[in-house]
Amino acid sequence: MNTKKKSVNVRYMTMTAMLSAIAFVLMMLEFSIPIMPSFIKLDFSELPALIGSFAMGPLSGTVICLIKNLLHLPMSSTGGVGELSNFILGAMFVIPAGLFYKKRKGRKSALIGSLVGAVLMSVVSVASNYFIVYPVYTAFMPMEAIINAYQVILPQADTLLKCLVIFNMPFTFIKGMMNVLITFLVYKHISPIIKGAQER
Repeated sequence: MNTKKKSVNVRYMTMTAMLSAIAFVLMMLEFSIPIMPSFIKLDFSELPALIGSFAMGPLSGTVICLIKNLLHLPMSSTGGVGELSNFILGAMFVIPAGLFYKKRKGRKSALIGSLVGAVLMSVVSVASNYFIVYPVYTAFMPMEAIINAYQVILPQADTLLKCLVIFNMPFTFIKGMMNVLITFLVYKHISPIIKGAQER
């Protein structure tokens, strides 16, 4: 019994570490999209965390979010503030998804949990960017220039709060749902590999 439990724990840690490494790589593969200011990037680094949250529980998903940001910290241009915000938003996304799925395993509960997580992440992103991230970015780019970057796309976005609500909030939600879609497409095929020994 102890040997089996130890084997499961080792697999849990190994898979969490592996998914964290993949999340870090995906975090590095960020890219701009035409309908957003150039300093806002899209990446799919929440994908491994969401998969881990479904396969091994919300704690694993949260740890994956933490590790990928710790790995990214040496490359930070915001003194770790961007990574802190990314961790908070990632956790807001994967925890509800993992909790719903853990309570009742099935596509419906996974979808509901993911929707709740995506909504929560998008709402929290407004507060996170308004109070934490953008005040730090003003050390590199004046607030007026930040708002002007949004106004090039939509002239009516004349305050930071408007910019965040009109652009960042729906962008974050769509980003979350894109991660959900990919997870739903691949999860069935890779979950046996991740959970392996836990289900024997």
